Amino acid sequence: MTQENEILISPVTAREVVLLFIQSLNDEDFATAREQLHDDMTFTGVLGTREGADIYIEDMKKMRLKYDVKKAFADITDVSVFYDITMSGVTVFCSGWYRVENGKISWFKVVFDPRPVLEQKK
Repeated sequence: MTQENEILISPVTAREVVLLFIQSLNDEDFATAREQLHDDMTFTGVLGTREGADIYIEDMKKMRLKYDVKKAFADITDVSVFYDITMSGVTVFCSGWYRVENGKISWFKVVFDPRPVLEQKK
């Protein structure tokens, strides 16, 4: 029996969910990446936000980001990942904070210095 506000923990750890999500994006296995997301997940980043897993995955299909994970830290539901992300030939160091609830990512935030990306767009 669970309380109303209790988060159910799946047998798969939050860290495993997040790392599978990132690896799936690297492999361009967007179906597996999508399976790691709640339908109503939220992404917040330096250059914008996305509401909903399908919208987020459609963007990832276009952007084809590549991640080089440096370190991942986790507690029960939160995962913090340091990684280099390569986007359109520019590599930037980023930090991501992911929340995993009931075995899927419910939201995440990514921060980085956007200047190299913005410079390339000029």
